[in-house]
Amino acid sequence: MQKVYVVGLGPGGVEQMTARAKNTLEKCDVIAGYHVYIDLIKNDFPGKEFLTTGMRREVDRCRLAVEEALKGKTVAMISSGDAGVYGMAGIMYQVAADHPELDIEVVPGITAACSGAAVLGAPLISDFCLISLSDLLTPWEKIEKRLDCASQADFCICLYNPSSFKRHDYLQKACDIMLKNQRPDVPAGIVRNIGRDGETYEITTLQELRDKQVDMFSTVIIGNSQTEVINGKLVTPRGYSCEQTHLDYRRYKRRARACKRACCA
Repeated sequence: MQKVYVVGLGPGGVEQMTARAKNTLEKCDVIAGYHVYIDLIKNDFPGKEFLTTGMRREVDRCRLAVEEALKGKTVAMISSGDAGVYGMAGIMYQVAADHPELDIEVVPGITAACSGAAVLGAPLISDFCLISLSDLLTPWEKIEKRLDCASQADFCICLYNPSSFKRHDYLQKACDIMLKNQRPDVPAGIVRNIGRDGETYEITTLQELRDKQVDMFSTVIIGNSQTEVINGKLVTPRGYSCEQTHLDYRRYKRRARACKRACCA
């Protein structure tokens, strides 16, 4: 069978992968990916053939995977996080478009928005959006518009690729856009090296965020107008009333006691 799996690794090494992702890699002949991600898992899958390319060579990487699959090998193309969120799933389908005989299956992983939110608390409980600040494939003008519209709509916003050597001031620019629509004290958070050695997080505000140091291994989350800090964690209310919740629980306990008495009578 000519098969390519596109596998999301989750945020870190093998311990951060889903069981389905791990089982998929174990049954593949070839594992292809960006060299940084291959290095994270290489020692856990001995005996596999590994294909790597550098940054910005995603198309070449997919072509290599297709070539190996057409030889009859079972191939896995890996992505960090989820393969369908700023990952390799889309480009793999595009590169393999002329090979309908090739079966492609996407294996989901935990994307940085979810794993980062778990570290920070519960900031994405309500409506949220993901925006990458990388203008390598998306014009900055379009990114600016998305930031403006999302903050106007009071979405919680998760920023991917917040900074790089060439884009060192993009987080500042993004914060300046959002500050036009949100309060300066809206809570925000940064998680660095999610699921890897050296993982850290920081709770801050939108105003303070613009001057923070981040890199490509940082994930940034900005709350909405209702997000608050509870015991050092970011929490965005879903809309539940705590008072109503306590009242409902007391009613439940009364009904349970009544049922128990009726059963014992």
